[in-house]
Amino acid sequence: MGKKTIFTCQACGYQHRKWLGRCPDCHEWQSFVEEVEQPKVSAPGQGAFGAITASKPQKLSEVEGSEVSRQSTGSGELDRVLGGGMVKGALVLLGGDPGIGKSTLLLQTTNACAQLGMRVLYVTGEESPRQTKLRFDRIGASAEDLWIVADTSVERIESHIDQINPEMLVIDSIQTLFTTTLSSAPGSVSQLRAATSRMMAIAKGREVTTFLVGHVTKDGAIAGPRVLEHMVDTVLQFEGQRGHPLRLLRAIKNRFGSTDEIGTFEMAEVGMKEVTNPSEQFLSERAEGASGSVVSCSYEGTRPLLVEVQALVAPTVYGNPRRTTLGVDSNRVAMLLAILEKKAGLDVAGADVFLNVAGGLKLDEPAMDLGVLISLASSHIDRIVNPETMVFGEVGLSGEVRAVNGAPSRVAEARQLGFQRIVMPKNNLKHLDKREEEGMMLIGVSNIVEALDAIFD
Repeated sequence: MGKKTIFTCQACGYQHRKWLGRCPDCHEWQSFVEEVEQPKVSAPGQGAFGAITASKPQKLSEVEGSEVSRQSTGSGELDRVLGGGMVKGALVLLGGDPGIGKSTLLLQTTNACAQLGMRVLYVTGEESPRQTKLRFDRIGASAEDLWIVADTSVERIESHIDQINPEMLVIDSIQTLFTTTLSSAPGSVSQLRAATSRMMAIAKGREVTTFLVGHVTKDGAIAGPRVLEHMVDTVLQFEGQRGHPLRLLRAIKNRFGSTDEIGTFEMAEVGMKEVTNPSEQFLSERAEGASGSVVSCSYEGTRPLLVEVQALVAPTVYGNPRRTTLGVDSNRVAMLLAILEKKAGLDVAGADVFLNVAGGLKLDEPAMDLGVLISLASSHIDRIVNPETMVFGEVGLSGEVRAVNGAPSRVAEARQLGFQRIVMPKNNLKHLDKREEEGMMLIGVSNIVEALDAIFD
């Protein structure tokens, strides 16, 4: 009896007996690839971890638990994003654009962990050991108990793990791995599922902290079916702008910590350098004497970030005004424009609006509302905002300025960077100890009219 084939969507994993031009599940075009259908395992007790021992139900309150022990990665920024450090046996998926610095970051991490006494195995499927050694020399790596192997076979990698018995494992990248039990090509949905399942079995069964490097698609999502993100414990996204040295590390999913934290790095000749004060980095190239430029404060996890919001409002030369936003939700900007016109009397409906958050940050916190609104008004009336002024607060549909969380931390961050005036919600000001601290002027406003008067009068 001949082997049966099945067509699998390489974007989402949907399977069909016939080839289809468009996937009915994810609506991707030309994504179906023919693969040999694998027989289903009929043996009982088989799962992602191999044979599962017999178990019986028990009360959750009676389950023996222990606190999560964490190991530092040697990088304070990476530890912050992971939730305080690496968890033993955790499976972490790191994605990002080509050349963004994923391999460099992990090389530095493995070097630091090996210097701390951990036995580390680095598996590269895209470079030779000689090429990887050049990277190690460039970043100044000097760890002794750091092992490297160039291999793409899951079975051979398992034998290497048996030989080395590492405490930390890095796979660069998961799309290059294949298992001989499947006939499909490396990087296909079937191979990705199988390889990730085996790496998960190794991480959980041996309690090996495992990092998987993942390729991304043209849309910025991690290549392969979404089931990969469901299988791993943590999904990290490495972001950055072309031609800009700043890199941001975000946690999209984290079973052992918050997903609100971000880590900030700078690409240098010797590798990734931590940026311990990202607010200063974001404001370092701020233009002087330009209208439409306002400094606002966003709260990312436990860290307040001061960022520059830039707006350009100009009369339209076309029939329909343009609305272009980068770093802020376009629907939120449209709402703020309507509030600005209705409650402040500024005619912005017939103007082109361009809004940008400097530094490539993507912000969705409501506390940015007042800063965005002030920047739009500043560009529209062509008046400069005092460069020593910082603005934050949520704006409601009635034009009221609502209180936000973390006001003391935002004020402290602005004070550290030398700002003299802060325009903030009046309800937040009530809960601060003093109206003026160390020469700073804190101005509380209850609506956008009061905020505009405080800024431009």
